[in-house]
Amino acid sequence: MAKIWRLLDTGVGSAALNMALDEAILEARSQNLIPNTLRFLQFSPPCVLVGYHQAVEQEVRTEFCRQQGIEINRRLTGGGALFWDESQVGWEIYALDDRPALLGRPEHLYIRLIEGAIRGLAKLGVQAAFRPKNDIEVGGRKISGTGGTALNGAFLFQGTLLVDFDVETMLRALRIPTEKLKDKELASVRQRVTCLAWELGEAPPLDAIKAALAQGFSEALGAEFVPELLTMAEQALLANQLPHFCSEEWIFGIRHPPATHQELRALYKAGGGLIRASLVVDGAAGRIRQALLTGDFFAYPQRAIFDLEARLKDAPVELEAVWHIVEEFFAEGGAVVPGVTPADFVRTIGEALRKRAFTARFEVSAAEANNLFTVGRPLEEMERPGALLLPYCAKLPECSLRYSNGCDRCGLCSVGQAYSLAERHGLIPITIQNYEMLEEELAGLQRGGVRAFVGSCCEAFYAKHCADFERIGLPGILVGVDSSTCYDLGQEEKAYRGEYEGQTKLNLKLLEQVVEHLIHDGR
Repeated sequence: MAKIWRLLDTGVGSAALNMALDEAILEARSQNLIPNTLRFLQFSPPCVLVGYHQAVEQEVRTEFCRQQGIEINRRLTGGGALFWDESQVGWEIYALDDRPALLGRPEHLYIRLIEGAIRGLAKLGVQAAFRPKNDIEVGGRKISGTGGTALNGAFLFQGTLLVDFDVETMLRALRIPTEKLKDKELASVRQRVTCLAWELGEAPPLDAIKAALAQGFSEALGAEFVPELLTMAEQALLANQLPHFCSEEWIFGIRHPPATHQELRALYKAGGGLIRASLVVDGAAGRIRQALLTGDFFAYPQRAIFDLEARLKDAPVELEAVWHIVEEFFAEGGAVVPGVTPADFVRTIGEALRKRAFTARFEVSAAEANNLFTVGRPLEEMERPGALLLPYCAKLPECSLRYSNGCDRCGLCSVGQAYSLAERHGLIPITIQNYEMLEEELAGLQRGGVRAFVGSCCEAFYAKHCADFERIGLPGILVGVDSSTCYDLGQEEKAYRGEYEGQTKLNLKLLEQVVEHLIHDGR
């Protein structure tokens, strides 16, 4: 006999309203005030929702969103930032967990519930499949992303179904996590994602989409759905919680360190997502005063990352001490981060702590050290560099040498000064045109006996290709660029091919400090 579930369609709402409803319904279910529920939701005006563990300024182009009237808010669930417009449909499952082991292994829960969405898509004529860790794909292209959280024995599992897709606005609203482009080995946004309108030639009516999804979940869950409205209890919880979800504290503030502190930052791409570590360190005391761990990973329970941050507060800056704290935290068994190991967190935190060595060796501030990235070898083992690698996009767009090696040092861009820096110190200056050229040049330098290099790139490029640098094997130090890059502007694929038409600016002061110190100290 089928179990009776509530079917709840809350229609179109603002980002804050929908996020407050998420918490109100989940809390009501955890208190057994409502039955298990399938909810449909939509958003208007368009919005960007960052994952629970993300920092808005790292994921969203806030000025563009403000100008375009795109709301910004934060989900209860983890994962990456999402762009929602009026065409998309959200679906959510709220239920008591009748098998407690599932909350220890959330990936099992994913598979069970995603099956309902897959069956619903099939009824619309779209053959979809599960793609680990939490996507639904059609022919290798993502059509739905999912994620979840838990509260006191109840869980929320949610997904977004792309009905139609405004690619341009999404690219301009989000700082796309470009690491994912490489992971999925797809050449463009349209090759990475799809939507019902593209698959079927036109978007089905919303009522038909919701009916198909409800039928799919009914079959997967063995449930009979009965349409009902929000209860009085849920409305009271919503009224109480909505101001919080409209607040700057919820949307922007909870992941910010105090402005008066300097930070040491690092990032690492683990299997389950990108990890960013931001540490406030008291150098005199040798202690981590504050640790912020953000990214597009999922964590269970929701507060797990906050609990880990609390454990790291006032920890010694020695990596061995950090490893002990992180290992002990996860060994207690209360926290699960799918696809991310304790060693991944330790590595990221360790990379941030090692920025302290940059401040001492290169005589730079912590803020400047955060723009330095080592590859292939720790800083203390870095040898004398033999080459200076520069991005072609730092040359003027109209420069006749923009898409070739060399520089006539006209003085109209920062590249000429960098070439002069290379000449003074006997380095080989190379203008990198595209990623393939980077691979070839690094391999050629290594064959030619060069022991290390200095290069210039943006943080997003480093995040995307740090594993490639490690694989190639030539040690080096990368210096972050000063200004907005192709990654900020959604044109990283053009840059990959050497076709980006914008211009970046080299951080010449920091580049010079790094080169001169490495030359002076080099063996």
